Amino acid sequence: MEKAVLIEGAMASSHVMTPREIVSELDRYIVGQHDAKRAVAIALRNRWRRQNVAPELRDEIAPKNILMIGPTGVGKTEIARRLARLAQAPFVKVEASRYTEVGYVGRDVESMIRDLAEIAVKMVREEERARVAIQARDAAEERLLDILYPPPAKVRRAVGIAPDAAAVGDSHADTREKLRKLLRQGNLDDREVEVETSAQSAPMVEVLAPQGMEEMGANMRELLGQFMPKKSKRQKVKVPQALELLTQEEAARLVDMEKVAHEAIERAEQSGIVFIDEIDKIAGREAAHGADVSREGVQRDLLPIVEGSTVNTKYGAVRTDHILFVASGAFHTSKPSDLIPEFQGRFPIRVELRALVREDFIRILTEPENALTRQYVALMETENVHLTFTTDAVAALAEIAAEVNSRSENIGARRLHTVLERLLEELSFSAPELNDRTVTVDSDYVHQRLDPIVKNEDLSRYIL
Repeated sequence: MEKAVLIEGAMASSHVMTPREIVSELDRYIVGQHDAKRAVAIALRNRWRRQNVAPELRDEIAPKNILMIGPTGVGKTEIARRLARLAQAPFVKVEASRYTEVGYVGRDVESMIRDLAEIAVKMVREEERARVAIQARDAAEERLLDILYPPPAKVRRAVGIAPDAAAVGDSHADTREKLRKLLRQGNLDDREVEVETSAQSAPMVEVLAPQGMEEMGANMRELLGQFMPKKSKRQKVKVPQALELLTQEEAARLVDMEKVAHEAIERAEQSGIVFIDEIDKIAGREAAHGADVSREGVQRDLLPIVEGSTVNTKYGAVRTDHILFVASGAFHTSKPSDLIPEFQGRFPIRVELRALVREDFIRILTEPENALTRQYVALMETENVHLTFTTDAVAALAEIAAEVNSRSENIGARRLHTVLERLLEELSFSAPELNDRTVTVDSDYVHQRLDPIVKNEDLSRYIL
């Protein structure tokens, strides 16, 4: 019951986007790939739906993991990046290829769940700090006022002499309130004060852990650090910085880390999302030898985590039964059926992303809020150079990118980065000397600088 309350409270605290809203948000940054956006949006919404199902049925509803298949540069990783911002839940992106390095052989695949737990703890801790922010600010203000105007020291008096304690107290309180007013108005911002904050000393010991077990070394260093005596650090800073330092220390003191860890584990278990990129790199055909053997070993080690198992972290045990896994791969030299059958069965939803064409490149250069053309315009504005792209220039750039992709390796939208960087190389170099100049990039400008390279196929293979 306590788990349900924790999770439902977290989900109810903020608006959960509908599938249509999620797709609309992804459309702001990613062109096309509607099927992939819909699949991801439905999976995200299903996380919220499951939390609202009756408790007796909730544990029986397993997440429908997604496998995204498509060539490089079509938006798979970008969907993951944007998904992390929309998820409102613990999210971690990992590369499947890192688990094929020599010495790993899939033995450290549990580290992705530990990373997820770390992110969940960070999320909950930030939420708790925001919750106690006002209380922490008030406590920090009191500490700062004590530094600016220390309370009067108690003076020992002879028996029978009655001091006017009330008058002294009133005078000190009045002065303190005046200082508080000046502090809040910013009139003391230029003053320097000496503050003392706690600083935990790090152990000067290097723990050498075996390859693939680096996490054990990090945990040992943290354990040794807990045995080291806590030290205080004195530093002279301006009043605003002092207030910020004291606020952070007070917030850390007010946050119950045991409660944070407990809630973070629940959130990771119930709404966590793991995005496994480059999944095709561990897909090996039958009767393969050499590196392919370790690839199948990685799949077998990943299988229990995807199916549902318990992973021990420094914050507690994390069950993976209800964590959503989204995998993606280009599958240039392999195909999804090269994955072992048990692993394939754990990704029931398959979405194919199509290759990009000239029309897609035109939209990519103009429609998204973070379009490459807008990025270069903003970069040049920092040099007081006003850069503009005409419609025919965008069309020419898209045509060149599509042509080079068709003649050499098709790297999708990443080709636009190469083409644009080559196009604006001279302008980027000489921009500091072109103060307050307007540069218009049109079709002639594009062809003049790129045609010699595009027409020379051997040269374009190395430059574009």
